[in-house]
Amino acid sequence: MGIEANPVNFSESLEPFLIVLSVSLSVATLSRTVPLLRKIPYTLLLVMVGMGLAFIDVRLVNLSPELILEIFLPPLLFEAAWNLSWRKLKANWFAITLLAIIGVIISVLGISLALNYFNGMALPIALLVGAALSATDPVSVVALFKELGASKKLTTLMEGESLFNDGVAVVAFLLLVGIPLGTETFSLSGTVAHFFTFVGIGVGIGLAIGFSLSLLTQRFDLPFVEQSLTLVAAYGAYLLAEELGGSGVISVVVVGIVLGNYGSRIGMNPRTRLIVSIFWEFVAFFVNSIIFLLIGDQIRFANLASHLPLIGVAILAMVLTRLVSVFGLSTLGNWLAQSNIRWQEQTVLWWGGLRGSVSIALALSVPQSIAFRQELIDIVFGVVLFTLLVQGLTMQFVLKSLDLIGDQPLRQEYAELVSRQLALMRVLAKLEQKDNFPEIDAELFRYKQELVEGQLASVKDKLQALMQSHPQLKEVAAKKFDTQLLDIEAETYAELIREGRLDENLAPVLITLVTEPDPS
Repeated sequence: MGIEANPVNFSESLEPFLIVLSVSLSVATLSRTVPLLRKIPYTLLLVMVGMGLAFIDVRLVNLSPELILEIFLPPLLFEAAWNLSWRKLKANWFAITLLAIIGVIISVLGISLALNYFNGMALPIALLVGAALSATDPVSVVALFKELGASKKLTTLMEGESLFNDGVAVVAFLLLVGIPLGTETFSLSGTVAHFFTFVGIGVGIGLAIGFSLSLLTQRFDLPFVEQSLTLVAAYGAYLLAEELGGSGVISVVVVGIVLGNYGSRIGMNPRTRLIVSIFWEFVAFFVNSIIFLLIGDQIRFANLASHLPLIGVAILAMVLTRLVSVFGLSTLGNWLAQSNIRWQEQTVLWWGGLRGSVSIALALSVPQSIAFRQELIDIVFGVVLFTLLVQGLTMQFVLKSLDLIGDQPLRQEYAELVSRQLALMRVLAKLEQKDNFPEIDAELFRYKQELVEGQLASVKDKLQALMQSHPQLKEVAAKKFDTQLLDIEAETYAELIREGRLDENLAPVLITLVTEPDPS
């Protein structure tokens, strides 16, 4: 006896998703095509559209914590970790570690004690609010960094802290949620032991999956299979770590860093690596387009209005604790590890510590049996809304005021001239093989050849003038050259392994020659 499908239920589930997808992609498209809207990061624009829908009481779908934590969060974390340079991360590891661990502790204690003292909120509930709001989510800020050409160092600090910060915040939340339920009692030694267990299992699984997949992809060259394996790795690492009692967030971050910095170098040729990177860029855009719209759509204005005192105290406490942690810990890092984080960069790290999807998911995951659950959710939503709309929309002004806008337009002009030069050189090389065009009149052929030569000469002159006017572009050219050499070496080893002429991978010897320009 066959199983009958239920097209009605399927249609009812599909329609809301298609509406969300249509609205979110329409908004994201308009944000890139309408000049007035281009000044607003598209994720923040999505939040505002979602708020507009919520204001007229149009609810698209129910934003459940499982939807964010298990479906949306792994690809967002993986994409960020895949693109995070290990060399830059290692250069700033001390500052990032301080902000991701000590910074979370400062945030949890500062927010919870403020709510407990000024509003009389029970400390176990206040601790949950603090843990939920300690997870930063600077998606919009990092996108703005890339668009404006902010320094790679600043981007690495912001992204690196956020990735590990999320993992630590989730672990802290899971440890604290049992206290109001009566299933856990707080003890410093027990909490520390649980913390290292969560993190250790997550790191171990991430490393195992990352390195195993890296070695596997050396054996074949199938771009779409390798692309699919990265998707399986992202979700598999998260689910396996959670199943074994570890941190799924930490596991995904670790596997993303391993595959992005090691696996993609030894097991993927440059073409495959580009395909995988483009795929994950699309996935991140797709997921962000949906999730930020749904965050705005979940706002309950009446609830927020009734809890304004709580929200106000939480916002003030969050801003002040972020101020203390960023400036205090950065100063400590500068002193102990010569991190060289300038006060301008510290200011951006402080004001750019937005809250978003992870905070929302943690708040919604609080069990129904916990008292004051709705107050907790309303506080978190209110604070997230403040960070996205107030801090997020003023970040460009802050960057410009601190003179941290980079030379992205200049780099774009340089990249375009280099690309035109390469394309015209290939056209000219083809034209030099005159036998390939026997049907073309000789005089017309020479005319066209002279046109191409003239265009190539013009491009070379512009490129030379640009390099002379902006000597810093020599560092960009040198970096691209070093990366090309490293790609050729890594691709050769992978090809020899696929052909059976090499049994095991060789570490690239040119890795020591790849120099990074000073990000400061």
